[in-house]
Amino acid sequence: MEDKKISVSSDSVSTLNSEDFVLVSRLGDDTPSSTNNGSDDEKTGLKIVGNGSEQQLQRELEDVLMEPSGSDPGPDSGMEGLSGHLTVSTVPLGCDPLSTSLPSVEMALPSSSEGSPISPIPDEDSIVFSQLTYLGCASVNAPRSEVEALRMMSILRGQCQLPLDVTLSVPGVSEGTVRLIDPHSSTEIANYPIYKILFCVRGHDGTPESDCFAFTESHYNAEIFRIHVFRCQIQEAVSRILYSFATAFRRSAKKALLAQQVPPLTPDSDLFTFTVSLEIKEDDGKGTFSAVAKDKDKQSFKLRAGMDKKIVIYIQQTSNKELAIERCFGLLLSPGKNVKNSDMHLLDLESMGKSSDGKSYIITGSWNPNTPQFQPVNEETPKDKFMYMTTAVDLVITEVEEPVRFLLETRVRVCAPNDRLFWPFSKRSYTETFYLKLRQVWEAGYVNPSSDTLYEVVSLESETERERRKTTASPGIQLTGPGNMVPSPPEDDEEEDNDEPLLSGSGDVSKECAEKILETWGDLLSKWHLNLSVRPRQLPALVRNGIPEALRGEVWQLLAGCHNNDHLVEEYRTLITKESPQDSAITRDINRTFPAHDYFKDTGGDGQDSLYKICKAYSVYDEEIGYCQGQSFLAAVLLLHMPEEQAFSVLVKIMFDYGLRDLFKQNFEDLHCKFFQLERLMQEYIPDLYTHFLNVGLEAHMYASQWFLTLFTAKFPLYMVFHIIDLLLCEGISVIFNVALALLKTSKDDLIQADFEGALKFFRVPVPKRYRSEENAKKLMELACSMKISQKKLKKFEKEYHTIREQQEQQEAPIERYEVTSNFSISCSLNCESQKKLLNTSAF
Repeated sequence: MEDKKISVSSDSVSTLNSEDFVLVSRLGDDTPSSTNNGSDDEKTGLKIVGNGSEQQLQRELEDVLMEPSGSDPGPDSGMEGLSGHLTVSTVPLGCDPLSTSLPSVEMALPSSSEGSPISPIPDEDSIVFSQLTYLGCASVNAPRSEVEALRMMSILRGQCQLPLDVTLSVPGVSEGTVRLIDPHSSTEIANYPIYKILFCVRGHDGTPESDCFAFTESHYNAEIFRIHVFRCQIQEAVSRILYSFATAFRRSAKKALLAQQVPPLTPDSDLFTFTVSLEIKEDDGKGTFSAVAKDKDKQSFKLRAGMDKKIVIYIQQTSNKELAIERCFGLLLSPGKNVKNSDMHLLDLESMGKSSDGKSYIITGSWNPNTPQFQPVNEETPKDKFMYMTTAVDLVITEVEEPVRFLLETRVRVCAPNDRLFWPFSKRSYTETFYLKLRQVWEAGYVNPSSDTLYEVVSLESETERERRKTTASPGIQLTGPGNMVPSPPEDDEEEDNDEPLLSGSGDVSKECAEKILETWGDLLSKWHLNLSVRPRQLPALVRNGIPEALRGEVWQLLAGCHNNDHLVEEYRTLITKESPQDSAITRDINRTFPAHDYFKDTGGDGQDSLYKICKAYSVYDEEIGYCQGQSFLAAVLLLHMPEEQAFSVLVKIMFDYGLRDLFKQNFEDLHCKFFQLERLMQEYIPDLYTHFLNVGLEAHMYASQWFLTLFTAKFPLYMVFHIIDLLLCEGISVIFNVALALLKTSKDDLIQADFEGALKFFRVPVPKRYRSEENAKKLMELACSMKISQKKLKKFEKEYHTIREQQEQQEAPIERYEVTSNFSISCSLNCESQKKLLNTSAF
């Protein structure tokens, strides 16, 4: 099922948008569906068509076992949280490696805490279904794909060994929450707000899954999605449950309580500020749409001719009392700027509604560039030239008399369809600030209680219009409709080249990948799944070029040998319930890990919660090492690609099987050996830089501690970090030497000119920022992969290090040896404290 079409089968219902609900005619309306892209009579809802006639569907539903909600839970009502998870990870044979990562089959278990069960308060008008079995959940990459949903349904139904009896509560309104309830204790097991549920599907008749249904959800308010699968003991219940979900998906306009006097606006309170952002997405040829980037000047969207596109508008009110956006009744587009109303052309609306966090209102429309009216923005533009494009969105705001139009003018460049895709190190959206001035509508000193209207529009002005008006001293203000807007000044979306270090977690990584590369990986993974104990022969060569981002979660687990890690997953469930002696250190570090990444920036959010649990679990699991400073960065990288249970398993493998934990043992003896090996490699590969460092007194531990202890994850951009983890999991920890030498070699000219302080500052600030550019990062990784550092040579240097250490100890008197050993331990401790300080203050 494609994203831009509504399924006409009763087998599935979908919101078709990752943030909210789809625009279609509401069931039961007497008026036919609108065809003008948003007449005033059009309502929002979700379409569902029954198997056969409405009478047949109704008869089918009458036999469904339902229990009306609304029983009084008593004065002690409350909610009990989920106390644990049982997770099983499998790699199904024959699984399409391009559409799903390793599925994590997760079974929610009821709370084991003692005491009398406490019943949750169900949503008003909710319908409660009993005699259901929860079969588990799995991560999915295509949350609205019926094919993938049915495949995961079959997998989960076939492998579930510990089904969980549940009662399901489905609300009757879109503002409600779907709840899973323990039928024995009446306690809530889990809940899923309707706005996070994207798609609902049932098993096909005549298949073993005919008694099953499932829904997908946006799990982390990011591009991470899960599917939850259920089986009905009474098969006829499936249709009724699906119908209830469709009812819940419908939108209903919020009615303001206006039958009371509203205080008059003051001169300072009549201005409402909005930020409106435009994002353009293009078809990647595989049925999904990815956001296009801007050229290096940060002003022009780079489009490819002939590719189907989508326009996504994000509207967020940033000041004053919140206004209720009821719906969008028009998304329009036109080539050029200063265009007339008659030149604007309607796009097909796909979806509209609030974002998952409730802060923005999002409208999505499809754009076929091959239609004649859009031909000027479908023809290749000459080199170094650009053209303008105008986008407008018309909104119905419940409290405002007339529709409000936000109009954006942007620059675009059009290139050939086979041009190299842009990567997301530049901004992908254009944002404009608008100032909407309103005044209240009064009737005999009161707001008319029979109407929602509170205000009428006085003016609407954009930030660029305001700046232009100040410059030209022009008193005219353009109201709704096309205005004389000019492009906003160039925005520097990258951090300025100042003395501030790059924040960890910086830089998005695109999932775009050439189709031929994906096909090659698909063939390799299909063969690999037939014998997971043997790596394919061509695997190292592919990994050196970088694993496609869409496949990293699956490939990393296979490289780490986590395809059969049920014992680790089960142990993780137990570990997160235990106390950690390093809890305070872990808690302190969590909000300092990847502050530049949306998933981890919110205190108490899903990202920080999962990160805390993984670090805590490892500190209990590995008592000798416990929580290592900087360990959270590596855990965060893994969490961006897989559920926390699998991320914990891979972290354990990297620490034990790849030898990372050895760096923290015995007063960091192995870490200092690595520093010695790096300096010997510098002496051989970059002798002039090695000599310069000797002259200024710069030692490897002063700049390379973080490289080894965090595997470069602490401060470098994510595009480079992910590629390093690709290589590490494929070839071992020795690749850190390759990357370190490549960094030193490419920075040699600057470092040779620097003194001691200048070199340290160069390592801390300019070096990581240099690799915000994908092109620079690619060249660096190519250089790193081209360096042939033999294991024999590393072993030779290691032997040299231990020989020197032994000679030093033998030449010293016992008391002196004790003092030196103590000093060495203190040095290591100070180095660790320095590392801790560097991490906590984002110094490197």
